[in-house]
Formats: sequence, C-alpha cells, structure tokens
Amino acid sequence: MLSAGNIKGFRNSRGSMSPAELRTNHECTPCEQKLPDVLRLLSFNIQVGNNTQHYRHYLTRSWQHLLPHAGRHIQLGKVAQLLSDFDLVALQEVDGGSLRSGFINQVEHLARECGFPYWYQQLNRNLGRFAQHSNGLLSRYAPELLEDHKLPGILPGRGAILTQYGQGEESLLVVMMHLALSPKGRANQLAYIRERIADHRHVVLMGDMNTHAEDLLEKSPLQGSKLHTATLPGTYPSWKPAKVLDHILISPSLSIEQVDVLPHAISDHLPVAMHIRLPDTLCKPSSQG
Repeated sequence: MLSAGNIKGFRNSRGSMSPAELRTNHECTPCEQKLPDVLRLLSFNIQVGNNTQHYRHYLTRSWQHLLPHAGRHIQLGKVAQLLSDFDLVALQEVDGGSLRSGFINQVEHLARECGFPYWYQQLNRNLGRFAQHSNGLLSRYAPELLEDHKLPGILPGRGAILTQYGQGEESLLVVMMHLALSPKGRANQLAYIRERIADHRHVVLMGDMNTHAEDLLEKSPLQGSKLHTATLPGTYPSWKPAKVLDHILISPSLSIEQVDVLPHAISDHLPVAMHIRLPDTLCKPSSQG
C-alpha cells in the first residue's frame, strides 16, 4: 500500500467528494467483468474539439471556446477513431452539452461512437448554456466504485474522477484528473489525491497534470509514493511538443508493457497511451484468486 508520507503544510482538506452515477451505453454489450491481463489506457485533453495548431490560434480561434463551429464534429470524429483501441480512457476539456458543442454531451457522444458500455461526465465549471467544462471517463469494464472529487483551489473548476475495479486489497484504483496551472494549486490538489490513494496497493493516476513527471514524483506530495512512469517525449503543444504535461503514473505492483505519445495533433495536447500488465489477483475472478 502507498504511504501517505509527509504532506504537512499543504491544504489538502479543502476538496470535496460525492458519489457518482455511472452512465450506461445501451447500444453496446459490456465486456466480461474480470479485467484483462493487459489493460489499455489512454489520457487525452481534447480541448472541446478545437484544432489548435499554432500559438496564434489561441487568439484567432478563441471564439471556438464559446460558439459552435463546423469543424468541431470533424475533430470529434478523429478523437473517436483513436479511442476505439483502448479499455479505459481519461478525457480532459470535454463539453457536457452547451451552445459551443451544439448541445452535444461529448463524453456520451464518444462513448456511443467508440462502443464504450460505461461512461461518466464530471462537470467542473458550469456556465449554463454557454459552456459545460468537464472531465470524462470511458470504460469497457464496470467499476465497483465511482466518485466525483472537486479538487481544492482558490477558484473552482478542477476535478478528479475516482474509480475502483474489484474489491478489497487487490482492487485497482484509477484516478483521472486535470490539475491546476500554478505550482501551489497543484501541490494542494496532489496532497488531496495522495490521501485518497494512500490505502491502496494497485493505483493508476492519469490525466493532464500541467507539469513534468520529475516534478510530480520528486517535488510534490506524491514524493515517496513509489509511483512510477516511463520517460516520454513532449505532449504539449501538439504542433511542436516541448513539454510533457500529460501522464499515466502507476504503482510498483503494475508494470508497463507499452507506452506511447501518439502523434495525432487533433487538440493542443497529444494523447498518452499505456498498456499495463495487471497482477493475476486482479484479472481472475475471486473464486479463482
């Protein structure tokens, strides 16, 4: 199990948790409930389907964050083509159904397009009909537990989705997140997350973490957690990747079979894919464990 370690000094108690309701896509058949030997993970900040290819587009295409445009559906189609090859997907910067997305819940839309039987949209900034800033979960397997966590911060709007597959000490805990831009904000959020994962042996953290892996593992409240990851090429900006801001971190009980930053410049971030090998105790039914 991960040790909570020394997180004194971080305001890690200001977040909040609420139980979440897993949504079911009735248009596809669920997988068998036991996890596979190798679980295929993907984390992708899709920037609500905007195609940003230069820094100047943050200005010249800023209206796309507020208003609908014809290219958004094309971009979502490209995202869908990517997601179909994975078992568990963490999405950041998705819209939950507002004017700018044509009132389409992008998480639900991608679940249907890619045949994911389970999905969840976490609403983090509710701007009514104008924007529904969200994180998203897509899964081929039904979790035993699903929680919606609002991460601590001076301004609201950052969240984490916590899912647990299986029960007891041999369960798999997966936390999907989008962290703050500021170092202090991230530190408080990671302290909060460290508390949530402290009693679990098999852990995956995935998402847009807005900093490099060495900062996460060596200079944040995750220090001493024994989480690890692979050395990756840049994920941001997608047109000239220089920074590794998107990560999948795993506990020592899990091993990396394959890892890639996928060269698909659909968003301003590149997606991170990782195949992880699970212990036998996670893959077999309890009667065989």
